[in-house]
Amino acid sequence: MKKVLYFGFALCAMVLGFTSCNDDHDALSDTTLTNYVDLQLQGDEFTLIPLGTSYKDAGCKAELSGEDYSSHMEIDGLNAVDVNKVGFYEITYSAVNPDGYPASVSRTVCVYDPSVTTSIEGSYQPDMVATKYGTKGYTFADYAASYGNTSQCTGITFTEAAPGIYYVNDIFAGWYNQIRGYAAKYCMTGYMNLDAENNLYLLSSYVSGWGDGLDYVKNGKYDPETGQITYSLSYAGQIFMDIVLNKE
Repeated sequence: MKKVLYFGFALCAMVLGFTSCNDDHDALSDTTLTNYVDLQLQGDEFTLIPLGTSYKDAGCKAELSGEDYSSHMEIDGLNAVDVNKVGFYEITYSAVNPDGYPASVSRTVCVYDPSVTTSIEGSYQPDMVATKYGTKGYTFADYAASYGNTSQCTGITFTEAAPGIYYVNDIFAGWYNQIRGYAAKYCMTGYMNLDAENNLYLLSSYVSGWGDGLDYVKNGKYDPETGQITYSLSYAGQIFMDIVLNKE
């Protein structure tokens, strides 16, 4: 009786083993190879265009397995480029192969004002007494003393991306990262534009820690005599700051 049982178990194991092998073989036989669309951006990936001039896109070529595939390509954002407004515009070229796999490349068009000759590039720090948080008049110095993480925020950089256009590493001027002691991902990064009259405007903003940006920046100004930058901001509909930055 035991021999019969052992034989039965062995037979079942063999059957299961064969079934498993067949399943693996079937899975492997279902594997297919696909060729992705090769998108070849023509011209520069980052293009500077003087304000008020015309823009002609250099385009993009699409190939699939060495054959022209351009007729299947879609272009998004080209009609949104406004040569009469300073800012960044993204053009995306995309295509999907016959198996349904997408591919895309992008170009950034930067419209800038060539009449702006002043440069504010450099590293700044907020005037801790003059810079205010909230609507009750409390200063960065007041809060810094309370939290105890720093007495002076530093390293707020303006990096020139194009004439009059600057990447700012923390538009919050150190509020969350330095005064509150949060991680660097709570810095409000973004781009700001300086015009010929030394007014400062927000072009874009993003804080990766929360995945959003500022409501607005207003009253932005650069004083060439003192080298001071000032602006007011709103975030999340309830956070307000009046920032005063001095060159380090």
